[in-house]
Amino acid sequence: MNLLLLKQLTILSAFAGALLGLLGVVSYPTFVFSILILILAMAVIVLVYLKQNDLIGIINVKEGCIFGAIIGFISFLGFSAVFAPISMLLGWLVPSYTLGWLRFFMGGFGTFVVMLFLIVFMAGISALFNGFGGLVTAYVYELITGIKKENNQNSSVDFEIK
Repeated sequence: MNLLLLKQLTILSAFAGALLGLLGVVSYPTFVFSILILILAMAVIVLVYLKQNDLIGIINVKEGCIFGAIIGFISFLGFSAVFAPISMLLGWLVPSYTLGWLRFFMGGFGTFVVMLFLIVFMAGISALFNGFGGLVTAYVYELITGIKKENNQNSSVDFEIK
């Protein structure tokens, strides 16, 4: 696997997720907007950004799916790492700042473990949807450019999905 590309995807998606986490703290509509972008379109945004700046070469549909899943999972973890502590802190400091489902997790250790399980579960769902988004993005780039990655070319992904 191309480790440089994997590092670029990880850093860029974690940064984008953290920015959406900061944006989600502002109000409920921005929270909903952040979650929708995060789950449905983050892979498309990151892959298009990488293609526009020539940071990624020709990718096939399988690589687009794998990259999209990685982007979705890491970006949701970045979102949760920024959003959850800030909103909990605001819930403790400002009693009028309430996100009802988040108040439940301000209890003890058991509720913290449940929150971690929910974060990982939602990151998996985000990986699933963003994997499909990455697949569609790679397919559309193949259609637009007319260039397909040949099987005998140097591949950026070493493992095969069967």
